Amino acid sequence: MKKILLLYVITALLPALAIGQNKKTLKKSSVKGAFASGVYPNLFKEAGYSKSDINAKVAKAYYDVFEGPNKVYFEVGDSMAYVSDVKNHDARTEGLSYGMMIAVQLNKKDVFDRIWRWSKKYLQHQDGPSEGYFAWSIDPKTMKHNSEGSASDGELYYVTDLLFAANRWGNNTGINYYAEARRILDAMWKKDGTGNIHPFINLKAKQIAFVPEGRGAEWTDPSYHLPAFYEVWALYAKDGHEQFYRDCADTARAFLRRACDPVTGLNPDNSYFSGKPFGWGKMKPAFRFDSWRVPMNIAMDYVWFGKDKNWQRDYATRIQNFLQSKGINDFQDQFNLDGTKPDFILPAGGVTKLRHSLGLVSTAAAASLMIGDNTKLDFVRPLWSAKLEPYADGYFDPYYDGLLYLFSLMHLSGQYQLIKPQVN
Repeated sequence: MKKILLLYVITALLPALAIGQNKKTLKKSSVKGAFASGVYPNLFKEAGYSKSDINAKVAKAYYDVFEGPNKVYFEVGDSMAYVSDVKNHDARTEGLSYGMMIAVQLNKKDVFDRIWRWSKKYLQHQDGPSEGYFAWSIDPKTMKHNSEGSASDGELYYVTDLLFAANRWGNNTGINYYAEARRILDAMWKKDGTGNIHPFINLKAKQIAFVPEGRGAEWTDPSYHLPAFYEVWALYAKDGHEQFYRDCADTARAFLRRACDPVTGLNPDNSYFSGKPFGWGKMKPAFRFDSWRVPMNIAMDYVWFGKDKNWQRDYATRIQNFLQSKGINDFQDQFNLDGTKPDFILPAGGVTKLRHSLGLVSTAAAASLMIGDNTKLDFVRPLWSAKLEPYADGYFDPYYDGLLYLFSLMHLSGQYQLIKPQVN
């Protein structure tokens, strides 16, 4: 027991120590991100594709995911809609909040409002210890929650989505987006362990928790670490916790340095706050589905704020070099952190198979935003040629593959931006 307690003390202290060690490095970068410059790179344009073809590519991906015959977006009545992980037969805060982010980025207010109303009505807890948080998964046919608990990345995205919506559309068009964002944040700050419910950001570690319930609040998921979002909160939440959010952003950057393998660049699906890999049972630490998001998340921070550019460039080179060593058109989607094949393959939608997944192809290409030499387009061109369609064996994932594909197309075409308040 003493060893376990000591481990938790060390785990809690490491992020703070790492911030102190890394802040000096972060401050050395004089390069400002797109928040300051207003300039977002368009690697598809650099690759020689025309503006009309780029816009058509993004529009086609949006159509496939939200409107086409294999869509994952479903309208309910006159004012609501949900996004479904169709292969797993549920709707989850991950996909719902992703749908809202896509909608606010592409200025599709009706879609945004529909998903928010549905999320609020069917998933947000209106009372009790979890008030303000969301049940992370629901069966959209029976409307029964598969879990009453929360997945912290859902809350993270909802807050940022709503702040962007307030900036883009104001708060007098039917939904007070800012008030809704503040409700989630204010609820987090009120959690004190009652009912075993905690803040979804561990306040001591200044890191997002895997879940805000029980022991799950004592470890994390590297793909939940989005330093750019905390910077947005510091700018626009205006709840008196601005410095805390800036600290969380720096902590996330320091954490990602520790969590990503120094040779392959790969990160585990789950880890302790120290960055040490975390696993259980058959789920030994490995780079799996959640992990795919990390290259895209780091690229977003690189483009928007540029506070850790040197390390981020090195990271992008490492992970792309590793994936290229496995074959740029063939690399598979699950690895041990040293790049070897894991003993346990995590199934997707009941299918257990390694494949060259579009989701990872997409986020690996998004990492090209951080590449400064003449290899920056090596992963961009294969993504341009990729299609959201069934694999050769018939497996198809228009949800996770589709959303990451659309996100990455938006990033690489400069259409995923930090939305500032509109100036009349």
